[in-house]
Amino acid sequence: MNWPEHPVFPNYGYTITRFNLDGLVAEHAEKYGADVVNGVEALDLLEVTPTERGLCGAAGVVVKDKDTGASAEIRGRYLVVGDGQNSRLGRELGVTRNRDWPMGMALRGYYTSDRSDEPWIDSHLDIRDTNGKVVPGYGWIFPLGDGRVNVGVGLLSNSGAGKGVNTTKLQEYFVAQAGEAWGLNEKTCLGPPTGGRLPMGLSIGPRVGPNTLTIGDATGMVNPFNGEGIAYGYESGRLAAGVLGEALLANDPSALSLYEERLEAAYGDYFKVARAFVRVISEPKILSVCVGTGLRVAPLMKELLTIMANLMSNDAKGPAELGYRALRRLANVVPEQAYELLLKESHA
Repeated sequence: MNWPEHPVFPNYGYTITRFNLDGLVAEHAEKYGADVVNGVEALDLLEVTPTERGLCGAAGVVVKDKDTGASAEIRGRYLVVGDGQNSRLGRELGVTRNRDWPMGMALRGYYTSDRSDEPWIDSHLDIRDTNGKVVPGYGWIFPLGDGRVNVGVGLLSNSGAGKGVNTTKLQEYFVAQAGEAWGLNEKTCLGPPTGGRLPMGLSIGPRVGPNTLTIGDATGMVNPFNGEGIAYGYESGRLAAGVLGEALLANDPSALSLYEERLEAAYGDYFKVARAFVRVISEPKILSVCVGTGLRVAPLMKELLTIMANLMSNDAKGPAELGYRALRRLANVVPEQAYELLLKESHA
C-alpha cells in the first residue's frame, strides 16, 4: 500500500538507525545552544520536594561519568525527565503505570541483506507463535539502504492472545520465516536482538510537578495502534518545550500545567480509541477473524492504515476520518471497563 496522503505530512518516509537519529538530534540541539553531555548517567535527584498531587519537585540531578566514575551535580529551574520506559528518575518523582492499560514488547536486530535498498518497508500483520497461533502484534523488515535491514517483532503482551508469549522465540520464528526471502541467517546477523517494554497510550503518570515534567516513554507515549514511540516522544518533548518557554518568559512555574492540557488535547481521544481497539483485538476469537478476513480487504486496510498511523485530516470526510470519529464517539460513550463485558458476550 502507498503511504496515506495528508495535507501536511509527505506521502513517503526515510529509514534511519537510532544511533544516527539520536546523533543528529543531539547535534541540532547543540547548534541552538544546548549543552550536550555525553558518557554520563543520571543517577539521583537533587532536593526532592514532595507535593500533595502531581509529580514531586526537584532541583536537578546527580550524574556519574561512566569512564572515570566521578560524580557531579546539574541544577536547573526546571527538570524534564525522559529516561525511558523504566524511568528511574520518574519513579523517584512519583510516577506509576496504569497496569490495566496496554503494554507491549518489542525486539529488533540488524542483518546484512542484498535487498537493503528496497523502496518499501514490510509489515507482517499475520504473525504467529511457534505453535501457529495468531498473536496481537506484527513483524517488520525495514531496509536501511546501506547494506543492512532492521528486522523485529512487536507484541501486545499483557492481555488476551499475547499474554505469556516469549518475544525472543517469536523473533527467532519470524526471522526463520522471512529468512529465505531476505537472506537472514546466522552469517548475515550483525548481533543479538535488543528491545524492551512499551508502555502505551499515556499509561504512566502523573506528568507535571511544581518544576518537573515527564516526556516520551517515561510517560507512556507509545501509540497502542502500532507500537510507534519515537515520533510521540519527540512530539511530547516539543509540547514540553513550549510550556517551559512560557514558564520562563512569564517567570511563572504554574504554566507547566498547560502541558497536561495540551497532551490531552493532542492525544486524549486518539489514545482512548486505540486502547479500546487493543482490548478488542487481544481477544483471540476476534483477532482470528480480523487476520483471516480483514487483512485481505484492500480498501479496509487502506483506511485502517490511515487511522493506525494517526494521519487523519481534521477537515476531511473520507472513510478513515468518518470511521475514526465513529470509534471516538463510541469510546467516549462506553467506559473502557464495558469492553470486558462486550468481549465476554462474544464468546456466547
